[in-house]
Parts: sequence; structure tokens; C-alpha cells
Amino acid sequence: MRFSTLACSALIVGVAASPFAIAQTAKATATGAAAGGEIRYFMGLGDILGDLPVDAFIRETHDGGKIAATLLDVCYSASIGSERKDRFAVELKAEGQKLSGTGQTTEGKLPVTVNLTRKPENKAITFQGKITIGDKTAEVLSTDNADSDQREFEATQSADDGITANPADFTELSPQSLALRVKRENFVDLLKSLRNDDVELSLDSLSTDCTALRTGTQLVRFNVDPQRAGALLARLKTAPGVTTAGWTTGSYDTERAVRIPAADWRKDGKLDRDRLTAALTASASRILKAQAASSKWNDTTGELTITMKRSNTLVPALNLTDMLEVTALAGPEKPGNAERLVIWLGVPATTTRDETAGPHLSFADSSTGEEGEGTYTDDDGLVQGIAADLKGQHWDAEQATWK
Repeated sequence: MRFSTLACSALIVGVAASPFAIAQTAKATATGAAAGGEIRYFMGLGDILGDLPVDAFIRETHDGGKIAATLLDVCYSASIGSERKDRFAVELKAEGQKLSGTGQTTEGKLPVTVNLTRKPENKAITFQGKITIGDKTAEVLSTDNADSDQREFEATQSADDGITANPADFTELSPQSLALRVKRENFVDLLKSLRNDDVELSLDSLSTDCTALRTGTQLVRFNVDPQRAGALLARLKTAPGVTTAGWTTGSYDTERAVRIPAADWRKDGKLDRDRLTAALTASASRILKAQAASSKWNDTTGELTITMKRSNTLVPALNLTDMLEVTALAGPEKPGNAERLVIWLGVPATTTRDETAGPHLSFADSSTGEEGEGTYTDDDGLVQGIAADLKGQHWDAEQATWK
């Protein structure tokens, strides 16, 4: 359940048609039907605004061999390297090979003027001319453009936001990771309301990408204690402007999970954190041959962090200490008051310290692994060992089942 960052200048590739694709299909079909023709697209226009990152296309409505209507849709970065996006969609009027039109950007409200020439060259199309946004003019020279039909265009616009409203279980999803789509006019108010819910918001949710500008909805992702996730999700589904809400993927892998009977670890109807902490700490310390140092629950995300110590063996005479940190997420196997509890385990991370008396050595982390995972290599048996100690099951990846 690895959480992934969304790209601002491209749409997420998936299996379900995006709201934008559906909206464009409906509009294009209506236009095409009225003109008695077909819709064609030019999508390779990434250099249409010079060095600025751009996601752009031209849509043409053809009628009896003639072009009846042309739309230029451009989503672009405000500056090179900027995550802030703006967009304009301008209907172009044709005079022979010349195309021209005016409009306004949706975010900055900047005036837009488009003057292009459409030139057929060697079974491809060249678009040349100028686009002025505010007081900045870009010279356009886009060559070798081949057109695509409606189906090809929709395939490039397909998107799966990864939201599952009613998952059967959390084998692929995370019980702590929620996501929703909200109309842009309600976006800020929804984020403000989350201040009262003690959640960990994904910073990517603050960025307005091209998908948001074209669909009119913003994707919001956040983590929350699994014990509170269900009730929070039920409330957010009815919040103003929310169109989709559910669970999504997270940062833990089911292959590193242990399943145990939930009833054995509840107290007064809630997760018995103290008992679970004691059991996990004792088990991990034994398996990793380390001494427990501390443990702490994160009330926001519902994660437990266990810290342990053991002697570093690289140079025994230095009496160095390895600090081991293991995170665990405890949540229901499926939405609701599930009969089984699943504990997802993070990969142990190690930091070497000099805790001897007097002056100390300091060490640089030379690992290349992600999130510190490359600092630790010998945790074989941790998942299986904890499963045995807690009389639970671990995930069999080959059979895709618990054993």
C-alpha cells in the first residue's frame, strides 16, 4: 500500500474515465452532431509556450472535409519549476489557414490572445504563430502533429483517483488513508474544517493541477487514526461539494502485516493500546535481539513507534550503539467493527550513535534506500516472529491469502 505523489502536469493513468474526459466527450459529441462531422485532436503540443511545462491539446470539429470549429485548451505552469497552474480554453475562428481567438485564464484572469497558422506538411500538421498571455508573448512552432480520434483522446485522459468508497477489506488499501474529490469552490472550506479532525494532510493536496482545473474538482488525501477513519469518512461524504470519498492506498505493505483476532485486543470496545504496545515491544525486542528504549503512539495517524537499542558490531572496541525504530499501524481487517485486527509493520530503520562517556563520534547516513529503509538489512523473520508470538497469521504473497 505505497502512497504515490501526483504529478501536476500530467493526468494519472488508470482504468476509469476521468470527469474531464466524460465532459469533453459529451461536449464534443454535441458539437460534432450539430455539425454533422467528427472530432479530431492534436495532443503533442508540449512546446506551445516555449520552456513552460504545458499540457495542451487542440480539438477540431470536422464537417464534410472542412473544419467547422477549433478549440485550443492549454494548462501550463505559471513559471519554470512552479507547481502553480493556470489554464485557458479559447475557441479559434478560422480565416483560411489562420486561426485566432481571445479569452482569459481561469486562475490569474489574464487576457489571452491566440494567432496561429495551421499548415499541412507531409501528412502532419504544423501550428505556427504567437500566443500572448498578459504581457508575455510566446512564439509557437509545433511541428509533426498527427491527429487522434475521440477514443484515442479519451485513453490519454483516463484517470483512476484510487478512491474506493466501500472496500471489501484492506488488503490493497490502507485503513488510515482517506481521499476525496471536492468541487473547487468548496475546497478551501473543506480544508479548514479538517483542522478540527486531527488529520495528517498530504501536501500534494494543496496543489491545483491540470486535472483539477479541467474537472473543477480537487483531490484531497490525508491520513487519520484507523479507529476514527470510518466515522470521519461518513461525515465527509455529506460535506458541501464532495463528489467522491473513500479509502485509498497508503505507505504499508500487506506482505509485512500480521492478522490477529480483534476481540483479544479490545478494552471497553476500543483498541487496547497499552496491551498491544507491550506485546509488540516484547516480541520485536526478542526477535531483533535489542533492548526496548521507548514507545509512542501518534494520535493523528494511529501509528505506534517502538525504539530499541543494541550494540553495533562494526568495530566492537568503539562500543557504539544502534538505535532501531519500528513503526506499526493497527487497524481493522475491513471497514466497520471487524472480527480481526491487522497490524502492518514498517521496515526497521537504524541509526548508529556514539553514547560512550566523553567526546563522541558523529556519523553521516551513507545509505541510498528510500525513507531510511536501506540502513537496515537483517529483519528477516520479524513479521513471522510477531505473528507467532501474537498467535496470528501473516500474508502469503504467492497464494494471496493469510496463513
